[in-house]
Formats: sequence, structure tokens, C-alpha cells
Amino acid sequence: MGRGLRPAGKHLFHLPSNRSACEISCMALVVRRSRIHSVGVFTTTPVRKGTRVVEYAGPRITPQEADRLYDGASRTYLYGLEDGKTIIDGEGLGAYLNHSCDPNCEIDEIKRRAWIFALRDIAAGEELLWDYNLYDDEAPAPCRCGSPKCRGTMYSREWMARMRRKARKKESGEQTGEESRGTRGSRNRLTGA
Repeated sequence: MGRGLRPAGKHLFHLPSNRSACEISCMALVVRRSRIHSVGVFTTTPVRKGTRVVEYAGPRITPQEADRLYDGASRTYLYGLEDGKTIIDGEGLGAYLNHSCDPNCEIDEIKRRAWIFALRDIAAGEELLWDYNLYDDEAPAPCRCGSPKCRGTMYSREWMARMRRKARKKESGEQTGEESRGTRGSRNRLTGA
């Protein structure tokens, strides 16, 4: 048998029949072209609301390391954990889910792991999407989700409100001749769409 080939009927991995309750059930997910951006993750079977779909996995790095590694990068797959000290440098299926302002999935942190759950029942063939709610940067992050609920950006509403307040302060400072001091934000914690 040649390199990279396997006998017919042999699988690359084996799922034990006695899976514990905490493991994810076998779900058929595929990566293929997306109408939103490049490629996305699609389910080939129906997914019920509340189902844990996939982990947002990857090496854990610090915000400073993320800044150093990805300074000037046009695309990153970073997710900031709630502790504010840990960034997941996304790998695997979780990193390929695209953003939507009207998502069918959401991300939740459980025991320092980031899991993507179904927000509603999802039909077979549907693309899995979550709202990135980007923060901590001022670079443009236009949204291309095409949803009637699209807010035009992948940044969170809270971050956009903060940026509008900052712009108003800067504008009023310029009008009064005051010098405006801005702070340097670090890289987006997720910019993979």
C-alpha cells in the first residue's frame, strides 16, 4: 500500500461505543465555500437547539504574545477567554465558523474551554455562524453576513458605542483646541471572517 492510503473500510479514528456523557456526540461537520466569506463550517445533519457543536480549540497564548505574533496580520483566529489573560489561537473546525449578526450558534466558556452551542434548531446543510462581537481594536471589520439584522461590522455593539464616545470626545477636544490622548489598543481578539 502506498503512503497516505488506507485499506478500504478502515477509518482514521475510532469512536468508542461507551462514550461518557461529557463527550460531544458524533456530528457530521464539513468545511466548504461560504457565501459570507471564503469557507465556513456546515452541518450535514440537523442540530438541536442547545447542542454543543464544536470546541474553539488551539494553543493558549497571552495577549502580548498575540500582539507580537499577529501585529499587522490581516486575518487572525484569536479568541479571548473571560480571564482577560488568555487568548486561544484558533485551530480546527471552530476557527472556521463565520460571523453573522443573526447567528445560529453562540460561544460559551466552560472550565477555561470555549465551546460553540446551537442557539436554535439548525437544518442539515446550514452554515454554522456566531456573532464574533469583536473588541479591542479600531481597524475596520466590515460585516458581510447579509442578514436583515446586519449592523455593518463584526465589532460588538458595546465596543462600537465606546468608539463613538471616543470619537465625540476627540471631536469636542479638537473644537476647543484641547489635545486628545488616545490609548493604543491591542489586536482584535478574533478576526477570522
